[in-house]
Amino acid sequence: MREEEIIEILKRENEEFKKLYEEHRQLDSILDEMNKKPYLTPDEEIEKKRMQKEKLQKKDKMAEMVRQYKLKLSGEAIK
Repeated sequence: MREEEIIEILKRENEEFKKLYEEHRQLDSILDEMNKKPYLTPDEEIEKKRMQKEKLQKKDKMAEMVRQYKLKLSGEAIK
């Protein structure tokens, strides 16, 4: 099963994954808007870095959930 398919399944069946996915997308959208600005204030720079870290943490958590789902699938295939 492809990773994209697993992501779609997890978005439908796992509330935590769905929440992480939506929050990740929101952060991505906000960061895109920030990147369009020609200049950021020092406070905006700090906030941008904080959001980048948060976005990465969410991505890492989602990737771990996808890995766990793959392991579950491979374990069921062996049975």
